[in-house]
Amino acid sequence: MIDVRVQADDFDPGAEIERLHAGRGDIGAVASFTGLVRGGDIVAMTLEHYPGMTERQLRAIADDAATRWPLDGIVIVHRHGRLLPGERIVLVAVASSHRAAAFEACAFLMDWLKTQAPFWKREESDEGDRWVEAKVSDDAAAARWQR
Repeated sequence: MIDVRVQADDFDPGAEIERLHAGRGDIGAVASFTGLVRGGDIVAMTLEHYPGMTERQLRAIADDAATRWPLDGIVIVHRHGRLLPGERIVLVAVASSHRAAAFEACAFLMDWLKTQAPFWKREESDEGDRWVEAKVSDDAAAARWQR
């Protein structure tokens, strides 16, 4: 099962993870990552995307993970719109019969989402708005997965 969703509404990570492995006795591991909007000087973050294109790209990233590791399921939920500090942005959950595959696939998916997913982020602060630019550290993390 590969489930990819881009939505404005919040999601329940526990319910998503439960749905990923419910009734499956062959799954030995679920690894997940939930990303949140950081606070500090950030008042809000707005995520923009191109509907249709974004979902296709996320699905392609998930399909790539499924060819690299023996996975029994992938869930990716990514939000868009205006989000406040502490709100959830993204969930990646991966099920496999083995923990190493689940951990590695989850890390791969997040690294590729950070660098390959077509989202544009604008942060609001007391000093004004600014577009978030790509980070060298994110590119370096993704480079380890190059074939």
